[in-house]
Amino acid sequence: MKRYFTVVIIILILIYPMYLLIDHYSYISKSYEQDGIRFASKVDDKYFYFYDNDEFNKIFIKGVNIGATKPGYYPGEFGITKDDYTKWFYDISEMNANTIRVYTIMKPEFYDALLEFNKKSEKPLYLIHGLWINEEDINTYMDAFNPKIKDETINEARSLIDVIHGNANLPEQKGKATGVYTSDISNYVIGFILGIEWDPYFVINTNEKNSMTYYYSGDYLYTEDASPFETFLCELADKTIAYETDNYKRQRPIAISNWPTTDPLNHPNEPLETEDMVSVNVEHIKWKDTFLPGMFASYHIYPYYPDFMNYQHEYANYVDENGKINPYRAYLEDLIKIHTMPVVVAEFGIPSSRGMAHVNIHNGYNQGFVEESKQGEYLVNMLNDIHHAGYVGALIFAWQDEWFKRTWNTMDFDNPDRRAYWSNVQTNEQMFGLLSFDPGTKDSIKYNDGDLSDWEKELSNGDSELSYSIDSDERYIYLKIIKKNFDQYKDKLFIAVDTIKNQGNLNATDLNLKLDLYADFLIIIDGKENSRVLVDSYYDPYYYLYAYKLGFEERNIVYENKNNGIFNKIYLPLNRPLYLPEDDIYLPMQKYETGKLKYGIGNPTNSEFDSLSDFYINGDIIELRIPWMLFNFMDPSNKEIISDMYKNDIKGTTIDDITFQFISRNEIEDKKTNIIVYNYSKWDMPTYHERLKKSYYIVQKALKELE
Repeated sequence: MKRYFTVVIIILILIYPMYLLIDHYSYISKSYEQDGIRFASKVDDKYFYFYDNDEFNKIFIKGVNIGATKPGYYPGEFGITKDDYTKWFYDISEMNANTIRVYTIMKPEFYDALLEFNKKSEKPLYLIHGLWINEEDINTYMDAFNPKIKDETINEARSLIDVIHGNANLPEQKGKATGVYTSDISNYVIGFILGIEWDPYFVINTNEKNSMTYYYSGDYLYTEDASPFETFLCELADKTIAYETDNYKRQRPIAISNWPTTDPLNHPNEPLETEDMVSVNVEHIKWKDTFLPGMFASYHIYPYYPDFMNYQHEYANYVDENGKINPYRAYLEDLIKIHTMPVVVAEFGIPSSRGMAHVNIHNGYNQGFVEESKQGEYLVNMLNDIHHAGYVGALIFAWQDEWFKRTWNTMDFDNPDRRAYWSNVQTNEQMFGLLSFDPGTKDSIKYNDGDLSDWEKELSNGDSELSYSIDSDERYIYLKIIKKNFDQYKDKLFIAVDTIKNQGNLNATDLNLKLDLYADFLIIIDGKENSRVLVDSYYDPYYYLYAYKLGFEERNIVYENKNNGIFNKIYLPLNRPLYLPEDDIYLPMQKYETGKLKYGIGNPTNSEFDSLSDFYINGDIIELRIPWMLFNFMDPSNKEIISDMYKNDIKGTTIDDITFQFISRNEIEDKKTNIIVYNYSKWDMPTYHERLKKSYYIVQKALKELE
């Protein structure tokens, strides 16, 4: 028996490598071969095809962009694990997507997880792989032909080719993925998108510095009437194709990244010069018969920016088949007309953030302050617009929320080195995902829903007439108030908040309210429609930056005095003053009141869940969740707030605690609590749990109907 067992083991050892080779060959052979070159996807002048069941079949690319981070990590830290990817791939596939896109070379775990998932799945996920260009180098050299940019980007393309073929060992390099890559996923990579959203000054400077470089002809691609920058892109794409052809006898469709800022169209009513300054036209890049799969065009297209989406006349007057003004569809139809190759919308999206940064004045497709169900509805509408306009694919931005992101109208007021460690719902760029990272290991610690079971560990302070509790996490400060016989239609509740020492108001003149602390903020609960957070005018970042410092708003020098008794509404800007060249009119500063509180239930397990809700009233119980940034926190994880702006400009300072005072007001009297000191612990690694947003399920249904 022992000898027999040994023989069996030897046979298995000999057979197993052959089994692996057979399995690997069956996987690799799912591609078409022509002239000794294999390819699994291709395009013609209108459609995208994938090779399956021994024939090329038209497909509509539908899926999501996957970022490189999760809470607590910046992109160059690559904190996502193989288990994370495996779970995400399952959820993305269950959403009826067929494609994912990444922007840069990922960790080996990404490719390992994708290969394992696809081998087990009846419906594999295809991959469109991006090639990133170092933005720091762009900002430094502003010339695509500088060897630091050109040579390193070509080398990065070669590394990318090796990576997808499972044949790379990338050394340690700051900000880049490293490791040993052994998973050959090349048959699932249906295309490359090279580059990023082009800075117009980078394009212009490249053109000016290389004015004589206007033609390129390689083994696979060549230019026709191209600018120097387009010539650079042609060479980059040609050498990417050549490396894979020479080393792996494989090819796949290729595209150049682009966006409306550098599209080939003319936008005569665009108010910002940089948004219609220069064009990048992929039609100036042609392919030879030696490149078998062909080229496609790729754009990132959002409905609220650039501003020509609002003000270009033919877009603003476009009425779709549903009788609605639809500038987004109008632009899509305008853009696709100029292309002789298939076009993919490689990014489109709507953030479900509380904060907002731009608006679409025609249909509410705004950059933020969009409830999750509306996010899903708008995504589906844009998806249908893209499909109806004749595009061959649409990739939602994004799969997951990204805490590290910044936005133009909040980035001056947070700490860039600590963004990844807390969830700033005021920054719209952080909340484009269909997958939310909510604070807390399993659930959030508190929900404003009228159910006090999540407050059991926190003792109520105060007395039988007016009691309160305070808590906080990586996203909100939570407040629970119980006011005996509270009438939400007649009574008011004031909460004075003191964060920064040696400034603030001892009274609110307009409200005839006297306080026992120097309040920097005042929360007013005054029914469902008139509740808000106010800020001491001296401590108002919007006024300081846009009136006092930049002069976009009218100054009121009284605001610039301490303890003046004035509390301002809290605003976020939506646009600086604009000039519309075609209309010859000026538009004033555009803003909205972000301090206004929205009534609703904040528990995602409740059928009435409103992701934007700030407070809820259930009889005598008032629950609130206030975003940290509304209290001028630059980094709550390190207890950092905005300091005295008139002394230090917009810089941070740390605090020990926050003090509160609660005041209830009815028709007879004001009732105050004592001053309450609230302290919490700093953190370096946030807690979070994953939650599929309501938008996920809405998109899931729509993608099913596109099959």
